Amino acid sequence: MVRYPRRMERVLVIHGPNLNLLGTRAPEVYGTTTLAELDEQIVGWGSDLGVAVEVFQSNHEGEILDKLHAADHDGVIVNAGALTHYSYSLHDAIEAIQLPVVEVHISNIREREPWRRRSVIATACSASIYGRGHRSYRDALRHLVHRSKWPAETITYGDDAPDQVGDLRVPDGEGPFPVAVVIHGGFWADVWQRDLMDAVAIDIAQRGWATWNIEYRRVGSGGGWPGTQSDVGAAIDAIAGLSDRLDPRRVIVVGHSAGGQLALWAASRPSDSSAVTPTGIVALAPVTDLARAHKLGLDGGAVDRYLRRSPERDGARYQESSPIALLPLGVPQVIVHGDTDDRVPVQMSRTYAGEAADAGDEVRYHEFEGSGHFELIDPGHVVWSKIADEIDQFRVSPPGP
Repeated sequence: MVRYPRRMERVLVIHGPNLNLLGTRAPEVYGTTTLAELDEQIVGWGSDLGVAVEVFQSNHEGEILDKLHAADHDGVIVNAGALTHYSYSLHDAIEAIQLPVVEVHISNIREREPWRRRSVIATACSASIYGRGHRSYRDALRHLVHRSKWPAETITYGDDAPDQVGDLRVPDGEGPFPVAVVIHGGFWADVWQRDLMDAVAIDIAQRGWATWNIEYRRVGSGGGWPGTQSDVGAAIDAIAGLSDRLDPRRVIVVGHSAGGQLALWAASRPSDSSAVTPTGIVALAPVTDLARAHKLGLDGGAVDRYLRRSPERDGARYQESSPIALLPLGVPQVIVHGDTDDRVPVQMSRTYAGEAADAGDEVRYHEFEGSGHFELIDPGHVVWSKIADEIDQFRVSPPGP
């Protein structure tokens, strides 16, 4: 059983076969940064997080196994190169050391040759982060640090693990606690996962909420319309059976970017006896208008990939998915955007907030001067305290029966 230390202080980073050729080998895939330059970046990212990083590279499987066996670190990051796809001995070594190990890849292995799409070590690892370039290492370090601060209970809500899962954190005490469902963004693409919201989920939990940081099937991993939306609905409804220390009558949804679209969509679901109905939505830099996002070509056509066709070709999918087409939602909403956001234009939130209010919804809109896209999910940034205050406004007594 993997046990996270109370403090992540020392991390071992292992580079596998051919990583010594970074900068010259297939630069169109791996970039022009050399391994020495990448190692310098990794050590610096670790220092920023208060973590001492040891880096190691070998082209020999046995040397990598020996290094893992001897590891006395708090966590490990492994880019196993081609060993990823066939080395069961590496899988067994990762499993045996009982340390949190994050698998990383610079490229998106799910979009490469068929033989590269399979990882035999993934099931032994605590997480797999891929397709984010060199940032994959930085995000792996952050994930290890966050999980050590407050380890989560990862629970499945469907049969398609590792995508139909969520990380549950519940404060000490009897409860029942109000619940914040946390939904990450990333334009619905499979390279972006719930680790993006680790810090947000922990900060909200430290404020007395239970947090349910959910994963869902994404484009590239069986998601897109309608599966992604049905996963989000199923994850929210699962709250009723997760723990008797949760209050399913006090549930809010906090979503960022594409996760903001999913959070607002969740408020529009028809309610029935088995559904958990959100009592509030906090949407951070949300994609509120899919038709507008399509016309702007956000993320190189992300809306078309998500809907599996353009809004012009299938208006029904747009009408079922786009928050601005679903108004009024009938649920109190907080919409937050930074005025220098270069991923999702701030005008989208301005327009949505106005139309939601005109439709009769209760909406509070906040626009932060000088803030971009990712500051809104950084608990260390000054804007987060104001967002957290808005979240706490929803901590009220549950409605009557």
